[in-house]
Amino acid sequence: MSTPAQRIGEVGARLAADGVDDALAEDVVRRIVDVLGNSLAATREEPARIAGAVVAEWGGAPAATAIGLPDRVPAPSAALVNGTLAHSLDFDDTHLPSVLHPSASVVPAALATAERTGAGGRALLAATAMGIEVTCRLGMAGYDEDLGNSVFFEHGQHATAICGAIGAAVASGMVQGLDADRLASAVGIAASMGAGVIEANRTGGTIKRVHCGWAAHSGVAAADLARHGLTGPPTVIEGRFGFLRAFCGERVHPERVTDGLGEQWETPGVFFKPYPCNHFTHAGIDAALRLRERGVTPEQVRELVLGVPAPVLRTIAEPAEEKRHPRSGYHAAFSGPYTVAAALIGGGGLGVFHEDFTDAAAADPRRLELAGRVRVVADEQATAGFPRQFPAVLTAELADGTSVTERITENRGGPRRPLSSEELAAKFTGNAERAVGPDRAAGIVTSVWDLRDDRAVGEVMAGVQDALAPTG
Repeated sequence: MSTPAQRIGEVGARLAADGVDDALAEDVVRRIVDVLGNSLAATREEPARIAGAVVAEWGGAPAATAIGLPDRVPAPSAALVNGTLAHSLDFDDTHLPSVLHPSASVVPAALATAERTGAGGRALLAATAMGIEVTCRLGMAGYDEDLGNSVFFEHGQHATAICGAIGAAVASGMVQGLDADRLASAVGIAASMGAGVIEANRTGGTIKRVHCGWAAHSGVAAADLARHGLTGPPTVIEGRFGFLRAFCGERVHPERVTDGLGEQWETPGVFFKPYPCNHFTHAGIDAALRLRERGVTPEQVRELVLGVPAPVLRTIAEPAEEKRHPRSGYHAAFSGPYTVAAALIGGGGLGVFHEDFTDAAAADPRRLELAGRVRVVADEQATAGFPRQFPAVLTAELADGTSVTERITENRGGPRRPLSSEELAAKFTGNAERAVGPDRAAGIVTSVWDLRDDRAVGEVMAGVQDALAPTG
């Protein structure tokens, strides 16, 4: 019997040789487009500058594109920068019920490795699919049905970064052509590298924005070490001192890592985000937008009561005063009161977008005054749906003594309420145009879709970098 790490190695080696079917390849292309759009939108953010400055100081052989930097850098360094960009605006896709963001770690690691090795789209898409799948399944192994939540999350751990380091290692190793044994070792090595705590969700700080960058960096490094002969323990996932018990204790389900692996896929069900903010806030935003459609205005509102799943209160509602008066635009993205206020006051064609999460927007007196009238409470029905959905109910208590309520039970962007091709295109365009012009944005999308025809990854990334070059 193979251990879970060995089984991942076996399936990964097979998929690297055989590829994935057309439907899964198309889904992965959509995720790469989404990651690149999110990354382009973040190129002017402070974490991008910081990560870029660090890798520039490190130096090294030019091997891969770090989006926004003028020169190519070593593949682990490119993965650090690009993973940081991918997660910086909290716009990356989400797997439920594990509540993690798989693509933001895996895609940057796979792209950097593929560019360094000269790989084509076929190898990239198979590796990315497997890396995302492993990340999601590790998250599910730490999900407890009785608890109704991720054990990682309950412990204050960022499963996105912790599980993402292993998924990134699998993807990087597959692109490098590691055999089954060395892929298993890459899993065992990366298990000692994944880390991340989520206190920044509650009280601020910018460290969380680097979590996926460090996971991607760790994944490439782990795969490189395995290629050179470093080994990992075969029982690293399920063992007494292995990954799952170390992070989650006894409430673990290692069988979820391998049951149907390579045949039944979690990846196509991962949610695309319609709004650039913490996913727990999205249903509240949708409810506020529906109130707007019904004619409710901020001037009519005496109080807004936002009901959410009990486990998310600590992220988007506590400490209460911090959430009603966020310190920055990034902090505002984790605030239930602020996001409801932004949606009710603003809300263009995309609902809320990047302009709602600038530092200036977060300090706007009108938004803060309305956020101060939002009370966030646990809602029993919303709690029952969590974490397979992040439901919310929003009631506007009006000055005339009446009330209006909107309940959102299913989130946009998932299998039951998918974003249309037009909505995903609008998201990418809105993201990319923060950094490049419309024609250049369209060129990037076209080149990424060509990965299905085995276009060289280096050509695609060169196109991304060329798009960022000044005109004239």
